[in-house]
Amino acid sequence: MSTDVFSPEQRSAVMRSVKGRDTSPELAVRRILRAAGIGYRLGGQGLAGRPDVTMKGRKVAVFVHGCFWHGHDCARGSRKPKANAEYWSGKIDRNRVRDARVTAQLRDDGWRVLTVWECDLRTPGFAERLVADVRDQAAAISAA
Repeated sequence: MSTDVFSPEQRSAVMRSVKGRDTSPELAVRRILRAAGIGYRLGGQGLAGRPDVTMKGRKVAVFVHGCFWHGHDCARGSRKPKANAEYWSGKIDRNRVRDARVTAQLRDDGWRVLTVWECDLRTPGFAERLVADVRDQAAAISAA
């Protein structure tokens, strides 16, 4: 017996409506970078994990992660799903393993990896820290 409250067709429609790109947190990060005059590309085609934002000249890859879906250690990320808990807990665990593997692979390929968590966007001074991190990483690459 399934614990899902939706029929398979309804569940499919709900899952199709979940955005995978151009999410609010991703748009906020892009606005911050654009306002700081930092150029970027979207999608990261050809790179491991397809980062949300890439800066090829700086060799910086930025992932914008939702706290719940990627198992962050904040209040939202540490919530446990109630419906279909075994499936979703496994899915989140697999996401975490994949994220670690992709980050390691990009670093091995010489890329700097920034992970922006959804909850970080609400902290005071986030925009300044993000811009400083991108610029510091660019300086570290040019010094190397």
